[in-house]
Amino acid sequence: MKFILIRIYFFVALFGNVFHSATAQQAYFPERGNWEEKSPTEFKINAQKLQEAVQFALDHEYSGSKDLREAIVKGFIREPYHKILGPTKKRGGPAGLIIKDGYIISKWGDVDRIDMTFSVTKSYLSTMAGLAVDNKLIHSVDDYTYTTIWDHTFDGKHNKKITWRHLLTQSSDWSGQLWGGYDWADRPPREGGIDDWKFRKLNEPGTVFEYNDVRVNVLAYSLLHVWRTPLPQVLKEKIMNPIGASTTWRWYGYDNSWVAVDGINMQSVSGGGHSGGGLFINTLDHARFGLLFLNNGNWNGTQLLSKEWIIEAIKPSQANPNYGFMWWLNQKGSRHWEGLPEHLYYAAGFGGNFIVIDQKQNLVVVTRWLEPNKIDEFMTKVYNAF
Repeated sequence: MKFILIRIYFFVALFGNVFHSATAQQAYFPERGNWEEKSPTEFKINAQKLQEAVQFALDHEYSGSKDLREAIVKGFIREPYHKILGPTKKRGGPAGLIIKDGYIISKWGDVDRIDMTFSVTKSYLSTMAGLAVDNKLIHSVDDYTYTTIWDHTFDGKHNKKITWRHLLTQSSDWSGQLWGGYDWADRPPREGGIDDWKFRKLNEPGTVFEYNDVRVNVLAYSLLHVWRTPLPQVLKEKIMNPIGASTTWRWYGYDNSWVAVDGINMQSVSGGGHSGGGLFINTLDHARFGLLFLNNGNWNGTQLLSKEWIIEAIKPSQANPNYGFMWWLNQKGSRHWEGLPEHLYYAAGFGGNFIVIDQKQNLVVVTRWLEPNKIDEFMTKVYNAF
């Protein structure tokens, strides 16, 4: 009897491992510099309808200037004291990729072109926080930030209440000035003037969502001090190199955002291109980043970012059901894409830059320079092909 049980155990273990290996091999991860393409029909996807979605993206290019310096100045003209502090770059035309089960099933435009990506950078920035938690550099996102960043950035009764979670969900209402930018001058209310904005009543951290690049840059600055290494270097070593990204992407801060850390001058990067800077990257590298999240932080058997972090990052926040840790969520709310799955989540940036992730369909969609108010219509056309 004992011999029979041993043999049963042996065969279960053997074939269990074979089954696990076969399952793992079903996920395709492209090698650096090479990405296999397949026809949509191999996945029973209507190729004609998918091409209609692509044509829609080509026909609805972002209407702003291709000179992004000009587009930024025009887009944020209402902001007092707004300045271009970091590099900018003239953009290309519409481009995109549709990835199914890891394979490219559709592409358009110049997917190798390096372009600004604006607030899509925020989703990369939140990943730096996730890595810090995974590496126990941050004990918990609910820790008060001032306990780690004690250099006056979080001084005062109000700012001392701010946690990493508040910064990640853009609900901190941090009050102050960084790199010459004032929190109250970034995307001010439609009503009132400088006195109303400057001397406003502060909101309890965690209760009110406000899209604000100065506060996002406070998060980037704080993470720089946690890592004690430039964040682009952390991103390169921990994420981009392992996923086979190109060497062409760059992550910039501002001309005046240099700080001394451990006696070394380091640039604190920006979380977008609001004042220039941010991530400059091609469409293919965006898609690799999206594929990593599609696979819950695992790349070809190596866990680069914990699944637990990703689950937490795409939960609706208290202040905004459509926003997690710098990822947008397709939940019921002000940014709900009607008729599309509510489990979708995405990174979004000025000028119509998007990385959309659907784990149930095993789908990643990257689109660049699409008229922003056309994204839900475009995505509807993509899903009509399935």
